[in-house]
Amino acid sequence: MSGVRDHEVVRGPGERLDTDALVVEEPLEIRVEERSVAVTMRTPGDDLDLAAGFLCTEGIVDGADDLHALDHLAGDPTRNIVVARVAGGVEAHLEALSRATREFYATSACGICGKTSIDRITTLAGGHAPTGRVPSDAVLAALPDRVVGPSFRATGGLHAAALVDFDGALEVLREDIGRHNAVDKVIGWRLRRDRLPIRDRVLVVSGRTGFEIVQKAAMVQIPVICGIGAASTLAVDLARETGTALYGFVREDRWTRYC
Repeated sequence: MSGVRDHEVVRGPGERLDTDALVVEEPLEIRVEERSVAVTMRTPGDDLDLAAGFLCTEGIVDGADDLHALDHLAGDPTRNIVVARVAGGVEAHLEALSRATREFYATSACGICGKTSIDRITTLAGGHAPTGRVPSDAVLAALPDRVVGPSFRATGGLHAAALVDFDGALEVLREDIGRHNAVDKVIGWRLRRDRLPIRDRVLVVSGRTGFEIVQKAAMVQIPVICGIGAASTLAVDLARETGTALYGFVREDRWTRYC
């Protein structure tokens, strides 16, 4: 597992030497042509999915047609830089690039929030009618197991995101030290297969559901989000505005639907 590394530790009491599996955390720079758009701390692996998902959920690209090429700089994953070549070049995406660069750093410092954010996301995502479909109780009860991946089992230190169908069948699972990165990875996986929007899947996330997770789901029209943890007030507000069914505290024997 590329996202896991053994590290020498001391167990106590008793000062016993041992090894422990730790989550790898390294920076990833995302560039569009020669322009740096973001640097995010992530767990290596599925970097191209992460970059594609980020560019989509930030409104820089709309789908596979906008993304002409995507690869690590010089084809070397150890460089921790992914470069995207986009339709029309930088000029065609300049407004979205400027907005994404500015707001990426703002959200990292909790600087963007409130009704203005919700209005912008609903405008970018476009209106989409709710499907009216929600998972059955039996499907909901099985969802916690869908977001337990191999790296989490080894480390206990990762977030996960998964796409499942309405019968609960797993389509794709991704793990990352950042909860938003995990969501971008599953969205980017679909984008790179030219399968957007995502109106026929449920997004399952391993922790709490905040505003940015609902934002990312809304950008690709995911109709249902199920979190193993709680939801925030702003996440619920945005879910209501975008017609997204939002669940929290999903367990085998209970769940909470916020809207």
